[in-house]
Order: sequence, then structure tokens, then C-alpha cells
Amino acid sequence: MPATPHVEKHFTATESVRDVVIGMADGLTVPFALAAGLSAAVASTDVIVTAGLAEVVAGAIAMGLGGYLAARTDAEHFAAEEQREHHEVEHLREREIEEVEQIFREYGLEGDALNSVVGAIASDRQRWVDFMMRFELGLEEPDPKRAPVSAVTIGASYLVGGLIPLAPYFFTSQISEALGVSVALTGVALAVFGAIKGHFTGINLLKSAAQTLLVGGLAAGVAYWAAHLFG
Repeated sequence: MPATPHVEKHFTATESVRDVVIGMADGLTVPFALAAGLSAAVASTDVIVTAGLAEVVAGAIAMGLGGYLAARTDAEHFAAEEQREHHEVEHLREREIEEVEQIFREYGLEGDALNSVVGAIASDRQRWVDFMMRFELGLEEPDPKRAPVSAVTIGASYLVGGLIPLAPYFFTSQISEALGVSVALTGVALAVFGAIKGHFTGINLLKSAAQTLLVGGLAAGVAYWAAHLFG
């Protein structure tokens, strides 16, 4: 027995973490790009605050609805595939048994061992359907509460992320000053968020932080340049 037990460390991001990542990533990037672009085209921070808040609210609602519809689509897809598997197990039994056998052959089972395992699975209809859903189709049953939770999580994350680049414009009438503070504040937020995202997804923290910062910086830079060009 080894002196130090082997511990397997796997990075797993829950669905809620993924929702936060989706909402926060867009929330930090889109309003930041909008504020930076408007800073090159308007003369008042009031305009930026008004437009920014409108975008954040609209974006949070749109992102939340998108998350809700995506989760509902996953649930409906699972239900439809499960119903199809029930039909096939009942009416196409021999073909479904062959599919189960093929799955286990890929794991090296043959002969009596294969027949025993396949017989055990096929002896219970629901267990058989569950097996086919997971190992043939690669589908896991979605949480029935997933859709509303996903909508709220993504929308709230977008809202929180979107207020960070806009915050400096609330407290000063000087656009250049507000832009500088917004760039610094959002840059830090993007880097921190990227590192946190890397922790939950198993990516190197510095690499994830740099990637997130680069994407947000490019979006804001292009928006600022476009406003200068067309403004």
C-alpha cells in the first residue's frame, strides 16, 4: 500500500457556475465596450450612464431569457429522446439488445460475461432506457428547476458585471477621467473574473485571466476606435 494515497483531482464546473461565467463575461465586456465607444463620441457622462443602464437592463433580460429557453430546450430534447427510447425498447427489442451488446464490446466484454450484463440491463425496462439515454445518446436528465434558476443566475450576473464599467461615470462629469477609471476597474475585474473562471474550469489561472482580459480589451478598443472613425 503506498505511503501517500492517490487522490484524483478533477475540475468540474456546475451548471450554476457556467451560468455565472456566461452572464458575467458578457456583462463585463458589452457595457464596457459601449461606454468606451460612447466616450469617444459624446460630451456628457449622463448620456453614457443612460445608454449604459438601458443596455445593462436590456442585456440582463435578454441573457436571462436566453438561458431559460436553452434550459427548456434541453429538458424538452431529453423528454423526446426518452420517449423514443421507450418506444424502441418495446417495439425494436432485438435491435436495442444489439446496441447494448455493442456498447459493452467496446469495453472488452464478450461471451457469458457480456450475455449476463446485457440480460440484467434488459430485464428492467426503465433501467434499460436510462442506460441507453446515458451511454448511447450521452444525455443526463436535466434538473426540472434548471430553467428559472438559469435565467435568474445569468441575468443577475450580467447585471452585476455590467455595472462595474459604468460605475465611474456615475461620479464624475469628466469623460476622460471616467474612462480612465473604467478601463482600470474593468481590467482588474476581467482579470479576477478570468482567474476565478480558470479555477472552476481547470484552466491555468494566469492563462484564463489573460484570455478574459484580452477579449474584453479588444471589444472596448474596437468600439472606441469605431466611435472615433464614424463619430
